[in-house]
Amino acid sequence: MKNANQFLAAAGMAVLAFLLQALGGWDAALGTLFSLMALDVLTGVAVSLMRRSARTRGGFLSRSFFLGVSRKLLMVLMVILGTALDSLLRSQVCRLGVIGFYAANEALSVVENAALAGVPFPKGLLQALERYRARQDGESAEKEPE
Repeated sequence: MKNANQFLAAAGMAVLAFLLQALGGWDAALGTLFSLMALDVLTGVAVSLMRRSARTRGGFLSRSFFLGVSRKLLMVLMVILGTALDSLLRSQVCRLGVIGFYAANEALSVVENAALAGVPFPKGLLQALERYRARQDGESAEKEPE
């Protein structure tokens, strides 16, 4: 049993090392992105449990949670793609651009969740977020087939 546990631990570490290599190594940018992803998940779950989420219609839905986590995994894949492009182009622009875009998106989502939870924010910031979200929802509605 001890050998099986050691084998599983070693296999898990090998997979994590490979993933970290594919992500371009651990740095402040990647740490920030993962921190913002975790904050977004936590604040999203909190808002849904407070029954203030418009997406879950006032409660926790595992389908919405699954979709959110799936989007986060796709973000990680995009970082891997940016890292691959950087190694091909011998630059560091693509990876940091991808991380910066998704980190900003996650930060906006955390602020939106905090506003839904009742945390006071300046009205101008909330209105800008609502315009951004409406524009984003309008673009996604145009792209989705009916």
